[in-house]
Amino acid sequence: MAPIKLAVVGAGPSSFYVASRLLSLLPRSGPHASSLKIHLYDRLWAPYGLVRYGVAPDHPEVKNCTHKFDEAATDPRLRFFGNVNIGTTSPFSYALPLSLEALMPYYTHILYSTGCTVPILHPALPPSEYCIPALSMVHWYTQHPSKPSPPPLDRTSHVTLIGQGNVSLDVARMLLTPPDHLAKYDVPMPVLDILRRSAVQHVSIVGRRGPLQAAFTTKELREMMNLPDSSMVPLDPALLAQVQGASLTRQQSRTLQLLQKGSKNKPGTTAKTWSLDFFRSPTGLTTPVSPSDKARLTLAHTTLDPSSRAVPTGESSTLDTDLVITSLGHRSEPSAPWYDPALGHLRTISGRVVNADGRVMRNAYASGWAAMGARGVLASTMMDAYAVVDTILRDHFPGEDVQTTAASGPESAADKAAEADALEVLPKEVDLDAIPPEVEAGLKEGRVTEFEDWRRVDAEEIRRGEELGKERERMDWEEAHNFLAKTRT
Repeated sequence: MAPIKLAVVGAGPSSFYVASRLLSLLPRSGPHASSLKIHLYDRLWAPYGLVRYGVAPDHPEVKNCTHKFDEAATDPRLRFFGNVNIGTTSPFSYALPLSLEALMPYYTHILYSTGCTVPILHPALPPSEYCIPALSMVHWYTQHPSKPSPPPLDRTSHVTLIGQGNVSLDVARMLLTPPDHLAKYDVPMPVLDILRRSAVQHVSIVGRRGPLQAAFTTKELREMMNLPDSSMVPLDPALLAQVQGASLTRQQSRTLQLLQKGSKNKPGTTAKTWSLDFFRSPTGLTTPVSPSDKARLTLAHTTLDPSSRAVPTGESSTLDTDLVITSLGHRSEPSAPWYDPALGHLRTISGRVVNADGRVMRNAYASGWAAMGARGVLASTMMDAYAVVDTILRDHFPGEDVQTTAASGPESAADKAAEADALEVLPKEVDLDAIPPEVEAGLKEGRVTEFEDWRRVDAEEIRRGEELGKERERMDWEEAHNFLAKTRT
């Protein structure tokens, strides 16, 4: 059987789930034995993508998936190349630039798993010193290589979050949780220092629809209710009464029960508070005239039309606030190949990449958020990755009984027709061990990292954390580069 040499662009959870699944389904012997090589490329120097740079620090259990990824990385058929930016403009000057055209001649298959890295902004709230995307906050408290500026928490007493998804609640929780409670987790010391100087007293979490349409999970809401030093501003009983007779899902029922019960700490008993402001949609932000003033956020009042869309009622109100943080979702980078601006992510059919003319690109695939948009949790990312593996194997072993997941189901006639008409964009025969010479040179220079480099950094971060009584103490690239240079000699 012809070999599979797969280049994976991106080394986040979806990439590792695909790699792990392929390695397990294509053993080195058996009916579907095949020469298999998987090379993961990431523009970041460390692997794991959102697991390292997106999961809230106080949710360490979510990161347990890295054990599976670490196991996959022990297979000699898999290699990781960090600090390699493929195709797009890199925000990191130290990352090795490599065009897609320079990569493709070395691989028989390619998978784009680059996620959704661009925040969706609100048209009425352009970024400014008073309005930032939630991604900047997340990247700040996870010490992302993009190094966003720290928020001015020492002179911020009121924060307004626009959007009522899990990311909003993550940010609110990080702002309201006592820093000493966070200190045991994977929160960098510089972040803890700023949180200890924080003057935040209230966080408003604004959504354009009602409590039944809020995107946050019951788990995240319960964590907010149980914050040790904060309390929730009670909701108007009339608002909750409006949804009492509705036909509710199990999650909606639990959410409603939590909202009716309120926070563990009763109103008026804590210095810090938070609120869920439903049926409000921002229409503008007036910046303060003097540093002592607050910004003024104008909010249109909304209601739901018969199709549950938020529509304005004609009323409005203003909210004085120091900092607005927008959390409205993400899209893929527009400069990525096969990006569809109407979708906000890459064009695919059953995991196969599709060009602007609607033609499938043979042996080119996409998975995770790059393929389906920024939605779902790690479990859904895993199932999507497994379904893409099914597509890869069906294409490589046509007509054979290849093990598939329940998520993928049988292949449709339309999918088969699309694959039959696919464009050839990758070679059928390649040197299984060769990598682009630019990457080879980057390895020799210490500019490109491998998984063994990450293992050494990982162990050192954990060691430093143990000395401080915490989960780990992170390194940035400069620290990691210097540490690796010393340990290599």
